[in-house]
Amino acid sequence: MAFGGPKVWLWRWRRNPLKRRADTVEAWIVLGAWALTVLVGVLAGWAAAGSVEQGLARERVEWRPLVGRLTEPAPGKAAGGSAGGDHVWAEVAWTGPDGSAHTGQVRVGTGSPAGTAVTVWTDRQGRLVAQPATPAQARLRASLVGGLAGVGTAAFPFVGGRLLRSRLERRRIDQWDTDWALFDAVWGRRMG
Repeated sequence: MAFGGPKVWLWRWRRNPLKRRADTVEAWIVLGAWALTVLVGVLAGWAAAGSVEQGLARERVEWRPLVGRLTEPAPGKAAGGSAGGDHVWAEVAWTGPDGSAHTGQVRVGTGSPAGTAVTVWTDRQGRLVAQPATPAQARLRASLVGGLAGVGTAAFPFVGGRLLRSRLERRRIDQWDTDWALFDAVWGRRMG
């Protein structure tokens, strides 16, 4: 900004005999950039949040808990009665929905004996997956992803508007230099 002073709201839209065409163009660019920034940000955030929440809801419907059994004892010493003991990775076997045998690594309490029942989550093909997000967790994840997507997408029209305004500002400064040089050439000769 070339000049300081008190902020005047909507100054770009006021009538002024000194207002140039470039000022009007800049006013429309600012308005368009802000409107596009808000619109694009809201739509992108809404679409991303909806997509994430829909995907997590689909996981809750399709993924199923099954009972698996440890194929060997879990490493480490058994946690003596503490509910929140350490967990280690151990081999678990389970039967898929189609009757096929599967094995995989899951986290279990340290020192768990072979044959211990363990809940495993599987997809439709019987492959091991993580426990699906609860509806509250899904809403939170969807909100975070939607917010990030909205802000990230809204940055494009915002930055584009700022670049266009800076280019207009440079052009306006160059025009001022040209006008002042012309003014100096005309009035400088008459004064001296």
